[in-house]
Amino acid sequence: MTEVTQERVRAAYAALGSGDRARIAEYYSEDLRWLVPGNHPLAGWYESLDAFLELMGQTHKLTGGTFRMDLEAVLVGEDCSADVCRNVALRAGADGTSGSPYERMDYPVFHYMRWQDGRIVEGRDGLFGDSASAFSQFWAPFAPDGTRRDR
Repeated sequence: MTEVTQERVRAAYAALGSGDRARIAEYYSEDLRWLVPGNHPLAGWYESLDAFLELMGQTHKLTGGTFRMDLEAVLVGEDCSADVCRNVALRAGADGTSGSPYERMDYPVFHYMRWQDGRIVEGRDGLFGDSASAFSQFWAPFAPDGTRRDR
């Protein structure tokens, strides 16, 4: 049994950021389940590693590659981890000076992950207070002026 450590959690994030599927699969189970909260097109359960990676690809597409998760704190248990990331992104095509929640993401996100045999088998995103509304607005298919965006 591989121990859940802060270093292993950080390595899982680094693997995900690499885009290398083989490296990602060292930390994320093929049977991964991941929950994205909210009321927007990306919300819901993702029921495999491939589905989760498609989600991540979609986040990068919708943000023109600006989406990032800056890991701030990590807690570990016997078969779980919890962390806080600062998620930062600018919606693709948005003015870089925009402060609109439809166009700019910059707030803390909590992740709870269950681990089995050294890999993440389930993850859940969590948001607090106004960040939950802002998260749904950011991923919504509408711009602040009401025009429709591509999903």
